[in-house]
Amino acid sequence: MISRRHLLSAGAGAATMLVPGVPIARAESSQVVVGTWGGDYGQLLSDLIDKPLLAPKGVEVLQDVANADPRKTKLLAERQSRRGSMDVACLSDTDHYVVATTNVFEAVDAAKIPRLDKVFPELRTDTAIPHIYSALVILYNENQVKTPPTSWADLWDPKWRGRVGLADILYSWNTLAAALANGGGVSNLDPAEQKLMELRSLDAKIYPSNEALAAGLKSEEVWLTAMWLARGFMWKKAGIPLSHVVPKEGAASIVFEASVPRNARNKDGGFAYLDAMLDAKAQIAFADKMGYVPTVSDAVLPEDLAKQVSLSEADRARLLKPDYKYQSERSQRTLDFWNKQFKG
Repeated sequence: MISRRHLLSAGAGAATMLVPGVPIARAESSQVVVGTWGGDYGQLLSDLIDKPLLAPKGVEVLQDVANADPRKTKLLAERQSRRGSMDVACLSDTDHYVVATTNVFEAVDAAKIPRLDKVFPELRTDTAIPHIYSALVILYNENQVKTPPTSWADLWDPKWRGRVGLADILYSWNTLAAALANGGGVSNLDPAEQKLMELRSLDAKIYPSNEALAAGLKSEEVWLTAMWLARGFMWKKAGIPLSHVVPKEGAASIVFEASVPRNARNKDGGFAYLDAMLDAKAQIAFADKMGYVPTVSDAVLPEDLAKQVSLSEADRARLLKPDYKYQSERSQRTLDFWNKQFKG
């Protein structure tokens, strides 16, 4: 667990303004603990938000780095504590839904997040700001796949026997893709089970991580996969000859969000951090580095970049928002089938 350093003088803290009109009354408030992922995401938060936007205001940001599951566990375990260990918690939209049902997070306060009015309305929630988002698409090797697929069902074409690879950690999203290929949808994953067993009979390869799948695509062990468009952008930048398609059945969205826990030690600082995450320049830089699309209307991407990471108007019309309640209630069945039947 990250421990807070010695408090700065109260006078210095009171002189700092994190949010317009909201002074910091305590020295502790000059420090914000952000629960987030490590790797590229954590580094970009540091480079694009912590250092250029908050450090000049005298705000010290400490990252509490972990994967999503430990962060969810910590939030749930601490929810009865008077003082939590995080001022900001970063989660995907599906994970946020699970935690938010236990009343862990503060309501989003527009008075403390001036840039909230720039957020696309369809991405807003009551207890989180949307930071970046992407869509689940079909990635394919453009050197080996001469006729681009148009449907999730195309991954089941026998001509691709042994050439479809899936990331194990995306089991719930792979299940959705299988459901869509068999007449199901975000609120009906049952049709996925038959299709997953068919895919197993077609020698689909399962990789333990996104990175392992990328290696399989690079070596051309596999040619097609279901993956976030943002990941495909990064892999293409790394030299893998990939193109993508939004299947006609639709593409599921994923939104990476950030919230302020109710028992945060520095709520004002937490809201100020959320506001900084919506900075247009920072969001454009995230798109350029990681391929995730901005969530605010004034973050306009360069035309070439937009073509690679954004969805066309027609594709956006096929963007599918997860049914969080259904997905949560079915999560154990989804995981058990994936591990015991499909993989087993």
